[in-house]
Amino acid sequence: MDLEVKGVAATSRSQIQPFFGRKKPLQQRWTSESWTNRNSCPSVVPRLDLGSLVDSDDEDNFSYIPLSTANPPNSSSTLGWVTPCQTPYTQHHLNKLDQNMIPENLPAPTDKYKLKYQQYKTEMKEGYKQYSQIDAENTNSNVTHQQSPRNKIDEKCVQHKEANTDDLTTLDRKALLQQGYADNPCDKQQRARKLDAEIVAAEKKKQIVAEQVMIDHLSRAVISDPEQNVASDHILPDSKMTPLRFRKRTLHETKIRTHSTLTENVLSHKLQFDGRIMSRNGRDACRELIGFFFTHDQSLTIYEYRQFGKNRTIVLPFIQKSIYSHQCGRRKGKQYRLGDFYVDATLTFLSSDHASLPESIKENTFLKLRITHIDQIALDSLKTASMDQEDDIVIQETNDRLVFKAIQDVLKEKLHKRGVRILTGLGKYFQQLDKEGNGLLDKADFKQALKVFHLEVSEKDFESAWLILDDNGNGKVDYGEFKRGIIGEMNEYRKSYVRKAFMKLDFNKTGSVPITNIRKCYCAKQHSQVISGHSTEEEIKSSFLETLKVACSKSDEVSYGEFEDYYEGLSIEIIDDEDFVTILRTPWGI
Repeated sequence: MDLEVKGVAATSRSQIQPFFGRKKPLQQRWTSESWTNRNSCPSVVPRLDLGSLVDSDDEDNFSYIPLSTANPPNSSSTLGWVTPCQTPYTQHHLNKLDQNMIPENLPAPTDKYKLKYQQYKTEMKEGYKQYSQIDAENTNSNVTHQQSPRNKIDEKCVQHKEANTDDLTTLDRKALLQQGYADNPCDKQQRARKLDAEIVAAEKKKQIVAEQVMIDHLSRAVISDPEQNVASDHILPDSKMTPLRFRKRTLHETKIRTHSTLTENVLSHKLQFDGRIMSRNGRDACRELIGFFFTHDQSLTIYEYRQFGKNRTIVLPFIQKSIYSHQCGRRKGKQYRLGDFYVDATLTFLSSDHASLPESIKENTFLKLRITHIDQIALDSLKTASMDQEDDIVIQETNDRLVFKAIQDVLKEKLHKRGVRILTGLGKYFQQLDKEGNGLLDKADFKQALKVFHLEVSEKDFESAWLILDDNGNGKVDYGEFKRGIIGEMNEYRKSYVRKAFMKLDFNKTGSVPITNIRKCYCAKQHSQVISGHSTEEEIKSSFLETLKVACSKSDEVSYGEFEDYYEGLSIEIIDDEDFVTILRTPWGI
């Protein structure tokens, strides 16, 4: 049966041969020449006009190119897949489709349709414009990534900071990159939960120490009471026949009621405070100390809280309970009173009076403790009106603070955006001048150091500060104390987080941290420039390590003093305490 559909030749069903892979062509041994002869290329091949595919307003008037105007192809080409019988079918079919798709009586578009079309056109143009801008920014970013990390960090520091950075060095700019952690918005709810957890842990620690203090002193008081050695009048002649409670003991007589022993009620009138050792030795500076001042006899004691792992803790006496006096300053020789205890107050002791102190502390003549936190409620309840009997000393101490404040205000302008480089360099320079290793330098050394780092002060202000610092009159001052007086220091709230960060790094409690541990623990994922894509984590980490290594006396490790100097200089530029805490919390995970 023969079929014909609209001019297209069709073979009968019986003439159609099934196709089984490539077997039949191979059996007939077809060649490229025979295939070309059988499927010969037509004399005229229509040309494909790509221009007609462009969206335009004249799309409805599209006209197909006649076959007679098309350029003839190369007759030797084997791609002549259009047969002559298909040409009239294609043209006829397309013409019929045009007639079916476009009605003859098509109404003109309404104004509403034209308005929607204009809005759509405007939106498309704006979208293409935004896409072009984003594509251009990505192209510039790819070009920037091809630069070296050093040059890239420098350029971003310049763009990120203020315009007045003409005289800043590369180290200054890289140190200022650490402020990027404060720019990243943090979860306030998460911070509040962490703060609550810290408060609960601190209260639990204080409760453990307070219970240990009460146990130690109440049990020792009964045993060491002199009345225990007095023979009792109720002892019977025959000690073998007397009851056990009346027999005389060889060590002492146990009496429950004594006249001079301490009681829980007496020991409850106390002031509790937290303290730290003022030292550049990391192992000593990170000791957790909790002290108690008892008002009934004006005595004090200090305990050390130690934690091993997550659950094991121990509380040991650090300073035995006794009556002590000031060893330095305006109050030298005066007994400690309730008014001497406040946040930022300094307690001084003679190291030779305490044999149980660590050897690293005994190397210094004085043990200096700084009060970091105090029980303000207990302090207010224990205060009395008789505390104002040393007004002259209070006035002198106030004048001393004003002298230091005037010098610090002058040097603060010179330390602007250079605090990290200058303070770390100054600490390293003091160590080089300290040939004896005791931390003491004379007046000429301090003047030379201030001149080297361009921190000159007037001769009058320097002499006034020196008279206050050199209270012993021996002509030498601890350079840590000199730096705290002349330049100032961060508050105890900030310094507590510096110690937390160092304690996390120094898990072996050696007082120094290898650079490899710092590289492993430092995380820059939450830095603002890393989040925005302007810098990589490795670039931020490298900039931090580079500025930190400059402050180190050893190339492979960082001491606590050097670690503290770095953040001391960084603290000068940050006004808000919470921003500074965020800068420490985020990269160190504390």
